[in-house]
Formats: sequence, structure tokens, C-alpha cells
Amino acid sequence: MKTAPEILKEECCPLFNAEKWDEKTLVWDEKPFIKASVPAIFHIPFRKMLGKKITKLMQLAEYQDSLEKDKTDTLLLFNDPHPFRSDMYLSVKGKVPKANNVHLSGEFITKVFDGPYRAIPIFIKEMDHQLQIQQKKAKKYYVHYAYCPKCAEERGYNYMILFAET
Repeated sequence: MKTAPEILKEECCPLFNAEKWDEKTLVWDEKPFIKASVPAIFHIPFRKMLGKKITKLMQLAEYQDSLEKDKTDTLLLFNDPHPFRSDMYLSVKGKVPKANNVHLSGEFITKVFDGPYRAIPIFIKEMDHQLQIQQKKAKKYYVHYAYCPKCAEERGYNYMILFAET
């Protein structure tokens, strides 16, 4: 039987399996997501607004039973189209009423990294180099953080998956 702290940890961020996502090629054909945006200062989202937006996305999806049963299959992708805005995409099973429903299509190559948020430009350069070897180029990058800041600190890892749309 699980203790209360173990249940809370599971409910917050499931254990991350890097092998499931590292160096994979995914082809999505109108994969459904719900989208929200938050203001940012030079690619750093406002933390309080970020939490509220994520909570709202999760509530909308949960209310409609649109999240995967296996939480490790749920993605929350971040993309910064501008230094002062961050877009979030929560993967869902289908259309969610009262949400900004969008779809992502194309080829996405993944790579798992472990490090601080500030290292993302370094990780992107490494990924660009790996793509160049494959004679590919990223059109856009998305990032999925495996753990929230609290869980990352507790577990000692700050895993993130870079999704390069090629």
C-alpha cells in the first residue's frame, strides 16, 4: 500500500522514463492539443501566470476526460515564438469544449536532456548538430519538462525533451 506522500508525488509528476522519449522520430498527423499562452520576459514565463494557465488547461482536459490514462503519455509542450510570449500545448485525446483546440502535424525528432532551464540554448545547439548529421534542420522547437520545479528538486533531475519539428 502506498503512503500519502507517494500518492501525492504520483499525482504531481509521474516518474520519467528517458528511454521512452530519447532519440525518437515521431510522425504526428493532426495530433490534438489544447493551447494557452503566457507573457514572458526574455523567454522566462511569469511563474504565477504559468501555474494558473497550466491548472486551467489540466482542468479543462480532465473535466472532459481528455487526458491519457497513463500520465507518462501526456505532453505539455512549450514553444517561445517571441521573447515576450510562451505558448503551451497540452496533449489531449480529442476536442475539448471551451479550450483553444489545435493540432500539430509533421515529423518530430526528440532528444532528452537533464539540466537547468538556462541550458536550453546549449541543448538546442547540440540538437541542431545532431540534426545536421542526419541532413535535417529544425523548423521549430518545443520543450516538454518531465518534472515541475518541486519534483525536479526532490528527484534531483530536471529532465526535458526537445522536440525538433523537421
